[in-house]
Amino acid sequence: MPAFFIYEFRTFRQSTIRQLSSLGEITAANSTAALAFEDRADATEILAALTAQHQVVAACLYEQNGRLLAKYPENAPDTAFPATPGPTGYNFEHSFLAGFQPVVQSGNKRLGTLYLRFDTGTIMAEWLRVSLGIGGSVTVVVLLVAYALSQLLQRQISRPIVSLAESAKAVSDRSDYSVRAIKYGDDELGLLTDAFNQMLAQIERQNLALRGSEAELEQRVIKRTAELAAANTELEKSRSEIYQSAQRVQASNQQLQAANKELESFSYSISHDLRAPLRHIDGFAGLLAKHAGGTLDEKGNRYLATISASAKRLGQLIDELLVFSRMGRTELRHTPLNSRAMVDEVIRELQPDLQGRQVEWKIGELPSVQADPAMLRQVWANLLGNAVKYTRNRPVARIAIEQQPNGTGETVFAVRDNGAGFDMQYASKLFGVFQRLHTVNEFEGTGIGLANVHRIVQRHGGRVWAEGAVGEGATFFFSLPANGNTPASTSLNQSSSLS
Repeated sequence: MPAFFIYEFRTFRQSTIRQLSSLGEITAANSTAALAFEDRADATEILAALTAQHQVVAACLYEQNGRLLAKYPENAPDTAFPATPGPTGYNFEHSFLAGFQPVVQSGNKRLGTLYLRFDTGTIMAEWLRVSLGIGGSVTVVVLLVAYALSQLLQRQISRPIVSLAESAKAVSDRSDYSVRAIKYGDDELGLLTDAFNQMLAQIERQNLALRGSEAELEQRVIKRTAELAAANTELEKSRSEIYQSAQRVQASNQQLQAANKELESFSYSISHDLRAPLRHIDGFAGLLAKHAGGTLDEKGNRYLATISASAKRLGQLIDELLVFSRMGRTELRHTPLNSRAMVDEVIRELQPDLQGRQVEWKIGELPSVQADPAMLRQVWANLLGNAVKYTRNRPVARIAIEQQPNGTGETVFAVRDNGAGFDMQYASKLFGVFQRLHTVNEFEGTGIGLANVHRIVQRHGGRVWAEGAVGEGATFFFSLPANGNTPASTSLNQSSSLS
C-alpha cells in the first residue's frame, strides 16, 4: 500500500507541474506585447484573466531588467512576490507549486519573466480521497487472490506430497509393501502416485514369491536330509538338487535387491521431479510479494511469507533426500585424509552461524584416516553443525572434538557439546530418516542429517552411536577401520573463543 500511494503522489505532482507549466506558457505568450511596450495596464489585464483559474493564487510579470511590471491580485503588496526573478522551472513549497516562466519574443529574445503560484491543497484533497478508495479496493482483491491461491496449493500439491511421504515412510519403517498412496487427481502428481503404487505392488509380489521359495526350500531340505539318512546311493542327487534350490534362492535375493534399488531410484526421481513445481511456488510467491506486497496488510504479507517459507522448507527436505539417496549409490574412494585439516575447514565454514555468539572450541589430537573425502567431510559437517545448533541457547557454547581410546583396532572420534541434549531412551531413533527428538520450533532441521552420518560410516565399515542427557549436552561417536592410520603432523591441542 505505501508503494501505491508514493506512485500516485508522484503522478499527482508531475501532473500538477505539467498543468501549471502549460498555463505559464500560454500566459507568457500572451504577455509579449505588454512587456515589449512596457504597457502596465495591458499586463495587469492579462494577469487578471487568471481569475478563471481558481488554483492560481498569485502571479506577476517582471521586465527584462527584473523590475516588477504588473501583479495579480492587483491589490497585493509587492512584498508578496519574489523581489527578483528566479531560475526557470516550478517547485513545490508546502501546499503551493510556484515557479518562473521566461517571456520570449520570436523564439530567442527574452522580454521578461512570468511568476505563478498555484494552490495544490484542494486538488490534493480530492486526489487523496480517490487514491484511498482505489488502494482499499486493490487490497481486498489481492487478499482474496492470495487466499484462493493458498487453498489451491493446499488441494493440488500439499496433500499428494504428504500422502507420498507418509506411504514411503511406512514402507521404510515397517517394510510393508502392501501400503498404497492415496491418489488425489490425474495431474503429474497423480501419475507419480500411480507409478509409486505400481512399483510397491511389484515388490510385494516378488516378496511373496521369495517367501514361497524360502518355505519350499526349507521343506525340500528337510525331505532330502531324511532321504540321505535312509539311502546314501542317493547322496549325489540330493546335493545337486539342494545346490539348484540354493541357486534359485540366490536369484530371488538378487531380484529383491534389484527391486529395492529400483525403489531407491524411483524415490530419487520423485524428489528430482518435485523440485520444479516447488521452484514455481516459491518464485510466483516472490513475484506476487514484489508486485503487490506494498498493497497488502500484515496478514496478507504473512500468508505470502508462509507460502514461500513452506516451499523452501520442502525444497530443503527434497535436497537432503537426494543427498541421502546418493550416499547409498556413490562409489567410495579411499584416500589418506588429514582429520584435523578437515575439521578446521568445516569450522571455518560454520563462522557465519556463530556471529554474535561465544563458542569455545577444544580440539584434541586427531589422527589421519583412510576414507572417502567428500563423504567423511559430510560426517564432520553434520556433527559439528548439530553441535553449533543445539548449543544456541547457551551463553557460552563449549564444543570438544577428540579421538577416543579404543582397543578394538578401530579409530573412534567423539564430538561433545553442552547443548540441549536428549533422553537416552530415544537414542535408537537418532539415526533414522525423519526421526527428530526436538520440534522444528525449537531447532530447525529435517531429520536426515544423522541418517546420512549413519549411512556413510556404515559404508566405511564403521559404527556410530551417541550418549546424552536432557539439558546436559550430548556426545556423538563414530568409528572407522584403523588400517593405515598415522598421526597428523599438524595436530595440536587448541582452545579458542569465538564471539
